[in-house]
Amino acid sequence: MSLIEDLIEKLQWLPGIGKKTAQRLAFFLQKMDVGRIKELTDAILKARLELKECSICHNLGETDPCEICSSPNRNRDMICVVEQPADVMVIEKIGEYKGLYHILHGVISPIDNIGPEDLKIESLIARVKEQNVSEVIVATNPTTEGDVTALYIARLLKPLNIKVTRIARGLPTGSDLGLADTTTILRAFEGRNEL
Repeated sequence: MSLIEDLIEKLQWLPGIGKKTAQRLAFFLQKMDVGRIKELTDAILKARLELKECSICHNLGETDPCEICSSPNRNRDMICVVEQPADVMVIEKIGEYKGLYHILHGVISPIDNIGPEDLKIESLIARVKEQNVSEVIVATNPTTEGDVTALYIARLLKPLNIKVTRIARGLPTGSDLGLADTTTILRAFEGRNEL
């Protein structure tokens, strides 16, 4: 296998990168300044080695607990539950939500052999029991798996007399939180419904 073929193959390890895109990237990288390539590879390696999973919310950050969990300016009686760390970045970009987060690292998906025990649901329930939480906002993606996960969480939290809401359907079914614009996400938060 040639060097370029090996690079193309390795680039396909990245999510959403098919053969054509990998080829474009490989040839683009060959034109880049070597210094810039070193910056890129150093940033990838540094992020991989130095980012930590927060022991409280399971977000990725440079510290444990993360900046959000340790901030005295956050509303501690609200927890927003999301699928992935990238979803936190999307919601934070709006600038309106001031509560805490809990990252599940996936959704319930029997077809993919992912059950509730594979997610960070148990630690969410423990947090809600330990903290003085008045509302849990479930902001999973509006997919079948996201809905199943939201209903499962709501069923576990209802006996604890916690208000459980779901972000409104400003997001189209089957879409991804990371692809929505900030106005749509803001409307979804404003129109959230109790589960």
